[in-house]
Amino acid sequence: MRKLIWLVLLISIIACDSKKSNEKDMPLNTEYQEQHRLQFHFSPKEKWMNDPNGMVYHNGEYHLFYQYYPDSTVWGPMHWGHAVSKDLLHWEHLPIALYPDSLGYIFSGSAVLDKDNTSGFGSAENPPLIAIFTYHDITGERAGDILFQTQAIAYSLDDGRTWTKYSGNPVIKNPGIKDFRDPKVFWHDSQDKWVMALAVKDHISFYSSKNLKDWAHESDFGSTLGGHGGVWECPDLFRIEDKWILLVSINPGGPNGGSATQYFVGDFDGKTFTPQDDKTRWLDYGRDNYAGITWSNIPDSDGRKVFIGWMSNWDYANVVPTEKWRSAMTLPRELSIYKSENGYAVKSSLVKEVENLHGELREINSTNKTVELNPDNWTQYDLNLELSGQDLNKHSFEIQLYNELNDTLNLGFKAETQQFYINRDKAGNNDFATNFNGIQTAPFSIQGDKVSIRLLVDIGSVEVFLNEGELTMTSLFFPQQPLAQIELNSKSSLTVKGTIFEMKSIWQ
Repeated sequence: MRKLIWLVLLISIIACDSKKSNEKDMPLNTEYQEQHRLQFHFSPKEKWMNDPNGMVYHNGEYHLFYQYYPDSTVWGPMHWGHAVSKDLLHWEHLPIALYPDSLGYIFSGSAVLDKDNTSGFGSAENPPLIAIFTYHDITGERAGDILFQTQAIAYSLDDGRTWTKYSGNPVIKNPGIKDFRDPKVFWHDSQDKWVMALAVKDHISFYSSKNLKDWAHESDFGSTLGGHGGVWECPDLFRIEDKWILLVSINPGGPNGGSATQYFVGDFDGKTFTPQDDKTRWLDYGRDNYAGITWSNIPDSDGRKVFIGWMSNWDYANVVPTEKWRSAMTLPRELSIYKSENGYAVKSSLVKEVENLHGELREINSTNKTVELNPDNWTQYDLNLELSGQDLNKHSFEIQLYNELNDTLNLGFKAETQQFYINRDKAGNNDFATNFNGIQTAPFSIQGDKVSIRLLVDIGSVEVFLNEGELTMTSLFFPQQPLAQIELNSKSSLTVKGTIFEMKSIWQ
């Protein structure tokens, strides 16, 4: 009898250990295993998502709100979805933060910590988080009234878990302009006031306030500068070192068609933005980085300007071949400034936290004209390369990502045109939109005898960073199976050194 009892106990222990082992090996979120589901980029569990909104750091959490329609996988009445993270990578989904009401849909905007309680919604002991957003009155729009977009606020006293809309909304009424939206707000220390950058048709308007409720128009910028192939949207104004950066998304009118984000470098005196020149600069030359803004309230001890964008394009966002959900965000990026031959420019590099997703490592060292870059056929990876050679600027090279079904993504440098390019025409399913195909190009000249290339490849996306982010390109693709085989090909011998890391899923 005693032997029987011990045998039962032993079987129970083995079964329990087996269960724990199996649970460890299984994804915690099995719904994140659908075809085309990205494994280390934020996406909603289901339904439609577009612009990032209300990004604020508070009490150890990065808040990410986003344009969300919970009833369909195509755009519809906008809500603010909500997620939080402690490391910018692993996200906890929270309930919808803001719902449409009698004043309209909840369009894009920003969020701030009102640490001095200028609004009066909180207290010195518990200062409020304030969301600033655009109301879009769909009834008014359908009736032909051009005053259908206004600016409003809401506040939270429980770390962003619940929100109360201000009874005095809207805080800025429409002055008679059809496109009047996407407020990005920050505290201007030297002038002791809040500043708002607002997208107004073909330019940016700046407003100021002492209490987030009463706003005064200060100045306008941009009606004769920058790209004007479409409506201006989703501005962001912030300072890096002694320069001010103004981000402006535009749709259409991007350098490779459809949606894209341009930026201006200059000075801001609390009222007027003055650009350093009249050049049009693009934050990302790929087709799939749009409407991005930076987090507010990141501690001075950190000091970074951290950006995230919507990884899609209005040319085809509603029809991409995903079934349960639509859209993802880019990886978070740190924005910095450097002096280029054409004045000050913005550099985008991945936040250091991305390295926490690194798995196994393989080193690359070759002088062959054809170099295999992913010998283990990892399906998602971080590839870092340094290419060197004499007169490197005169030598074209190409990196091919492919699978056994002949889906192929090509990207590389074309010396004849001094361009870097991405070609996804044969990278999988592309018949859902006539304007999804087409080679994406960016002006790029290699200075000296070295160039660095970093590729973050997920199941269906690539983020390219050249020379530590002096040029970035982001692109979606929809392969039949992951592009786990990689080769670098060049017509001349180059020295190729680097590393490739397998990337862990954030959903396990």
